[in-house]
Amino acid sequence: MRLKFECKRSRAEIAAAACVGESTVSGYLARAERAGLTWEVAREMTDAEIESRLFRDVGRNEPPARVPIDFSWVHRELSKPCVTLQTLWLEYREASAAQAPLRSYE
Repeated sequence: MRLKFECKRSRAEIAAAACVGESTVSGYLARAERAGLTWEVAREMTDAEIESRLFRDVGRNEPPARVPIDFSWVHRELSKPCVTLQTLWLEYREASAAQAPLRSYE
């Protein structure tokens, strides 16, 4: 909304800046209009407050929590002979199983 109403950017420019499609930008702006949410009001709100005004099921599309990958460990292990990414991935998945409810990256 800031890019549209304060910076006077086009939907194409906003889409490029946010790395989303123009239809996504249009959808968000339409949701804001239907909710009666103006930029003057939105600028004083938190992201969570804006999201709750725009969406019925807040947080529904949040990705599941994942077990982080220690890339320093991966780099160290790959420098050893006979170690492959496949081997490290299997070790990571095995170690991740103990950290429920977090899931491993696939």
